[in-house]
Amino acid sequence: MEKHEPATHAAGMATSACIGNIDVTHAHYHRHLPARPSKRNPRTMRSRIEDVAAVAGVSIKTVSRVLNNEPNVRAETRDRVLAAVARLGYKPNLSARSLAGQRSYALALVYNNPSRNYLMEIQNGMLEACHANHYNLILGPVGTARRTLPDLAALFENSRPDGVVLIPPLTDDAVVLAYLDEHEIPYASIAPRHPEGCIGVRMDETTAVVELIGHLVAQGHRRIGHIKGPRAHGACQWRHAGYRQALRQYAIEYDPALVVNGQFSFESGIDAANALLDLPEPPTAIFAANDDMAAAVFRVAGQRGLRIPRDLSVCGFDDTPIAGHIYPALTTVRQPTAAMGRLATEQLIDHIRSPEAGTMITVDHAVLVRESTHPPRRR
Repeated sequence: MEKHEPATHAAGMATSACIGNIDVTHAHYHRHLPARPSKRNPRTMRSRIEDVAAVAGVSIKTVSRVLNNEPNVRAETRDRVLAAVARLGYKPNLSARSLAGQRSYALALVYNNPSRNYLMEIQNGMLEACHANHYNLILGPVGTARRTLPDLAALFENSRPDGVVLIPPLTDDAVVLAYLDEHEIPYASIAPRHPEGCIGVRMDETTAVVELIGHLVAQGHRRIGHIKGPRAHGACQWRHAGYRQALRQYAIEYDPALVVNGQFSFESGIDAANALLDLPEPPTAIFAANDDMAAAVFRVAGQRGLRIPRDLSVCGFDDTPIAGHIYPALTTVRQPTAAMGRLATEQLIDHIRSPEAGTMITVDHAVLVRESTHPPRRR
């Protein structure tokens, strides 16, 4: 038997989060076996797909189609099968299902995004879609640069997911996309720079930032700092473009000293906030390109004795849980991150079942004005 060496790099390891499983036709494997007298308590015996079919009065194939959410099953039949599943406490057998369909019935979230809050929200949305469609979810972290391809290959060698969901910056990583295309692996993208011909989900982030900066200007802010994300992310470009577009719209001169680089991480936000607040004329408001970096501005402001929003207004982007956990609550753009994870997963599953299916969905945003923004103090 061929022996596989385990991946030594942490990003090459795949961890599994099991959701629902589904059976297909494992009854065929037992059809010719002689019946054995059971000595187990009937209440503790595991129900089989044949039992569900018998109680529902349908074929095993129909049960399998219902559990796999396949189309063209009458609503009355579907309800009868699901009622039988609930009554019997039937738990589908994933390994038999995989053998019958030559699929793993697992999807992978492939990522190297440093924002833990963003990643958690995407994962939650994917779990919801996987559960509804009886798939398992595999987390597939990959490294950067030379580690990307080996880690990606290890994921498919060890776990063999049926498809993957990509999040930035991997949505635009040429190495990753080439590998998936070469091996004909279905994938869905969240917020790709070039959505043409892709399936997945996106949002108009530039317009969202124009509206957010407009809120700051309406409060009287004219000196507005911006902490950018990493250049490899399309989100960095879109959000910076929105910042500059808003300044032009409100006739505010662009000052490159007010724009500093971040990495979408709390730690990078610390350095960026210090750089902005060390300026001879610091900003009266700071727009961080995600909520993690905005939270870092809170930390730095507190260390300097500045009160938010009396002395400094702060806003972010994404509306991840941290936006409501910090005090005062963060003004931010709500990107429906969990819903985007769910929608991308649904598009991917549809595409796996039917190669012609799947599209790129555009979701709406909302500017959430909370307590972290306020008119600037007169100096």
